[in-house]
Amino acid sequence: MSEQARESSYRGADSRGFFGPYGGAYVPETVVPALQELEAAFAKSQTDPAFAEEYETLLRDYVGRPSPLYRADRLAEAVRLGAVYLKREDLNHTGAHKINNTIGQCLLARRMGKKRVIAETGAGQHGVATATAAALLGQECAVFMGVEDIRRQALNVYKMRLLGAEVIPVDEGTGTLADAVTAAMRHWVERVRDTFYVLGSALGPHPYPTIVREFQRVIGDEAIVQLAERGVRPDAIVACVGGGSNAIGTFYPFLLASSAEDLPLLVGAEAAGKGLDTSETGASIALGDPGVMHGFFSYLLQDERGNPLEAYSISAGLDYPGIGPEHAYLHDEGLVRYVPVTDDEALVAFEQLCRTEGIIPAIESAHALALLPQLAEELGPDAIVLLTVSGRGDKDVDVVREAGIGE
Repeated sequence: MSEQARESSYRGADSRGFFGPYGGAYVPETVVPALQELEAAFAKSQTDPAFAEEYETLLRDYVGRPSPLYRADRLAEAVRLGAVYLKREDLNHTGAHKINNTIGQCLLARRMGKKRVIAETGAGQHGVATATAAALLGQECAVFMGVEDIRRQALNVYKMRLLGAEVIPVDEGTGTLADAVTAAMRHWVERVRDTFYVLGSALGPHPYPTIVREFQRVIGDEAIVQLAERGVRPDAIVACVGGGSNAIGTFYPFLLASSAEDLPLLVGAEAAGKGLDTSETGASIALGDPGVMHGFFSYLLQDERGNPLEAYSISAGLDYPGIGPEHAYLHDEGLVRYVPVTDDEALVAFEQLCRTEGIIPAIESAHALALLPQLAEELGPDAIVLLTVSGRGDKDVDVVREAGIGE
């Protein structure tokens, strides 16, 4: 990271939800009152001790937080680093970081008197987490999911239905995550009065990027305490990035807690798919340009007319043709480095963690793991790296088997 970037200061969003030039709320006028209502309800909840107590109690007693910080010595030896600490979001109830956000948003929906919640999902983890929170709080739930992702993530589809949620197939476009978001937003516009949209990543119109970040920052907040208890200062912090919820939840507390000079190297791993020189990629930062989609302005994969391009990744949770606006801002400010990782690199890292530590990660998380050898080469053999394992890989076993890994 350059000296110029190190001198940058992190400012966050303004009152209109813009992170620098990125973010905002590019939505039909009919939706503006609903977003304003949501913003007001969220702001009030954040100053209400009763809301905080219920949320924190559920994170502790229901989700199982704090999630462990595990020192992965055999992995560190394999990638030639001094130490690798894994923030184990895969050990949360439902198997991923997504539950941190869905518990918070479903509590917010109840507070607003909305008895019905909807969500989009790609890999299925956000859908399962929303269905779980809705079942816990007695809410009606519908989850929009692309038909291709339904095929790839059959186990999570079954789980959602088992939890009482309606899974609504989306066969438009490529039948993947972006199409599910489009369908969910369109449905929400039609039913804003009685339905709460539990958006799963740090994107969408304001105030969603901030809401998701605040419910996910528990990852980084816990990690700071856990590292301090061990007397450890990481040289780098790594997380995978699709829309970017687990990454912003990891990075944000470190950005707040560190001066520019003391900030560790922050690295986001985005999906390069089959390569940056192919049309089958999801690397929005590496290949995208600023544009508007799903109500926000950020880096997008788009054609010359500004139409979103089809994104691809072996990971159903990373095949989105855009990135959250806060990440776009952090990229431009030089505060976070975003590195593309191919399917093949992620699969190698997936198998390596399985074999060295007995941990089967989500393929999303494996994209972050794939950057460890590069960081060892750059930072040296004594470097310490913190990495967020965003989820477990049960859902991906069939995909990995089809790719020929482990046979």
